[in-house]
Amino acid sequence: MENQTVHEGKTIAIISYITFIGTIIAFIMNNDKHNSFAAFHIRQVIGLSLFWLINGFAIGLYVNSMVAGAISLILFVLWIIGFVGAIQGEEKRVPLVGDLFQDWFKNIG
Repeated sequence: MENQTVHEGKTIAIISYITFIGTIIAFIMNNDKHNSFAAFHIRQVIGLSLFWLINGFAIGLYVNSMVAGAISLILFVLWIIGFVGAIQGEEKRVPLVGDLFQDWFKNIG
């Protein structure tokens, strides 16, 4: 990835990790610039947010709240990995599911 692309998209990428509203703001900001680095991180955080919602509603309500808590902890660690990657200017895919997010949301960006 070019340094200029990373430099221009780094702020948007970091914003995308800060709450769901931050993700929406980053998505809107990136619609004007179409920065590939920012789009990469927006796709990662959308996937993590989707998994977090599924975990909270489906698993938390219908399976067991202890299981949902354990999965939430794992998702939080994955969020930290993605956030640190955005701060460091790296396209670091979150383990296990990062490739899926890039494939599922390839039209974003």
